[in-house]
Amino acid sequence: MKNIIDILKNKYFKFGLISFLYILFIIWLHNYWYLLGLLIIFDLYISKKVNWTFWKKREEENSKFVEWVDALIFAVIAVTLINIFLFQNYKIPSGSMEKTLMIGDHLYVSKMAYGPRIPQTPLSFPFSQNTMPLAKKTKSYLEWIKLDYKRLKGFGKIKRDDIVVFNFPAGDTVVIQMSTTDYYGIVRGYMEQLKQLDTQNNSAIRSDDSYYSQARKYIWDNYDVVSRPVDRRDNYIKRCVAIAGDTLEMKDCQIFVNHTPQKYIENSQHMYMIKTSQAFNPKTFEKLEIASNDIKGTSSSMYQLLLTDAKVEKMKKFSNVIEIQRMVDPAGEYSSRVFPYDSTLHWNKDNFGPLYIPQKGKTINLSTKNLPIYKQIIDQYEHNDLVVNGNKIFINGEEVTTYTFKMDYYFMIGDNRHDSADSRFWGFVPEDHIVGKPKFIWLSKDDDKSFPKNIRLKRMFTRI
Repeated sequence: MKNIIDILKNKYFKFGLISFLYILFIIWLHNYWYLLGLLIIFDLYISKKVNWTFWKKREEENSKFVEWVDALIFAVIAVTLINIFLFQNYKIPSGSMEKTLMIGDHLYVSKMAYGPRIPQTPLSFPFSQNTMPLAKKTKSYLEWIKLDYKRLKGFGKIKRDDIVVFNFPAGDTVVIQMSTTDYYGIVRGYMEQLKQLDTQNNSAIRSDDSYYSQARKYIWDNYDVVSRPVDRRDNYIKRCVAIAGDTLEMKDCQIFVNHTPQKYIENSQHMYMIKTSQAFNPKTFEKLEIASNDIKGTSSSMYQLLLTDAKVEKMKKFSNVIEIQRMVDPAGEYSSRVFPYDSTLHWNKDNFGPLYIPQKGKTINLSTKNLPIYKQIIDQYEHNDLVVNGNKIFINGEEVTTYTFKMDYYFMIGDNRHDSADSRFWGFVPEDHIVGKPKFIWLSKDDDKSFPKNIRLKRMFTRI
């Protein structure tokens, strides 16, 4: 036993073991420049010429404060590496995935499920996404070093109906004063106001590009607007309903992928209008676990509620319920809020597509008719210089009639179908935005209740 302990304490054994593990890590990274790090490991365990932990003395006893600082630095480095390469905590902030995932759920999100990304902006304040703690404007990262997108090998690939955490694609630009609303939606909303104002004043109606430019200028002149790199955009969580190469369509809320109905999602919710002969007792909502954010409108005899199919069936049996009707936007009714914001398509949140989901290496025919669908990909996500002149399309200075995609893309929709800001409103999710896959709920708290009743014990440590 003593011999084994002596071997474990031997500096050459420690050097060999750490070097072996480090080489395996480099092979995983596929970047052999990091082999230079073996020189540091050699000095740490063998030569000891440089004091790499400069905040403490090597040969003398350190104060308790220094030891505390040393432990804190080690913990920060260890947790940061774990968050980058293994897993990360994520808290559900909104009801877009109700009742599959609920507001107040804390999730274990695996980075290994689809492979961890190498940070594109590695210089940042620990444990912060895009702003410093207690600050709204101060960036928590530096852009002195910017790395290209690279994803390490993981355990698998995204499959249809996986629940996925990703960086918000429309979060590349953010209006600080309205950070919970996507920038492009804000500009389009103001654009519609300008158009309505001209209509009311009987003024000449201009092109959408003209209104968009005016709206954009107004936002930039009157608000604080910032841009963010991919890995510093807000984290979102949705269900991946279609993967690269699929064709997606929605008909009266039902999703079809490659002409096949999506499998039934038991806890998905839709908006219902409920007509009653008398008002509901508030305890009714509590018994049915209808949260305050599920109640979208009430009166003495009419309610707008977000409900699962199971809750609808229970409500149908109530003696005071006269009628329950799902609220669906009819086919052919155009919504200006819905991607790709093209009135010729007549799409809305409940009737959408058919839409091809781009696949890496796939070439499509490109025209001014389908350009609105793929414009954002070509121009923003894949960094091309896109110019349209009449019916002609120019990419990087050359006229084109086709385009070959450089990345895979995904279409994400929340299970709370009528209360989710998702791909129906801002488009595709590029592969370089994928963060990870939630595995289980390790803590769940109900914001509508006080401690200890707010702890949802039944949800804790349940698999997703």
